[in-house]
Amino acid sequence: MSKDCRDEGKNFQNVVDIVAKLRKECPWDREQTNISIKNNLIEEAYELFEAIEKNDDQGMIEELGDLLLQVVFHSQIKKDEGKFDINDVLVNLAEKLIRRHPHVYGNKKYSELEGEDHLKKWEKIKDQEKERSSIFDGIPERMPALLRSVKVQKKMAKVGFDWDDINEVWEKMEEELNELKSAKTHDEIKHEIGDLLLAVTYLSRKLGIDPEEALHESIDRSINRFKFIENKAKELNKDLKEMSLNDMEQFWQEAKSKGL
Repeated sequence: MSKDCRDEGKNFQNVVDIVAKLRKECPWDREQTNISIKNNLIEEAYELFEAIEKNDDQGMIEELGDLLLQVVFHSQIKKDEGKFDINDVLVNLAEKLIRRHPHVYGNKKYSELEGEDHLKKWEKIKDQEKERSSIFDGIPERMPALLRSVKVQKKMAKVGFDWDDINEVWEKMEEELNELKSAKTHDEIKHEIGDLLLAVTYLSRKLGIDPEEALHESIDRSINRFKFIENKAKELNKDLKEMSLNDMEQFWQEAKSKGL
């Protein structure tokens, strides 16, 4: 733990001052826009996600810092443009947190908030704040497609638009697979692949499986099995390009049998 852990305000201001100085004196930092660095925000969030999954405290310290840098950097760019600054961000956040916790900052008891669970209470307050015209308002368009798909489905399910019988979901998957097999043009194939993936996420959700996690785990297994093939190639003193597909498949199955 940092010795000056009580000096959050001073330390935060120090970071803000450093970023402001860099924007003035570093040619690269000065040239950046919110658009030019937008992908960095996603990358840093995923690196933090990975550190959290690994329970890597030191990694989390570093990645939380990198993510915070993005927040400060984006705010400084807007300050330089005369639009808003980090104080506007902080004030807005504080007001929102207070507003969304009336059982802490208001005169309502947690148990009095219409008998709903915490997430439902939170969503209801958000809906009142945003004056949303659609149940889909607030779902980012550019979030990972599998995550977005599940979020959209959950929104529809809350108002009763969902399958009751999981066998109907299986039938829908078979229907989409058959339509994909019958597709002819590139656009038709793309359309049907999308529909099939959507049906798979429906099935995952109904079975209580996170499709994003399931796909990541499947990708990890593929990587581990192919690394096994790479190691076998090294043992045989062979270049992977020289190895036959049958040999690679044999080693793949061997890796699979070992639980990789």
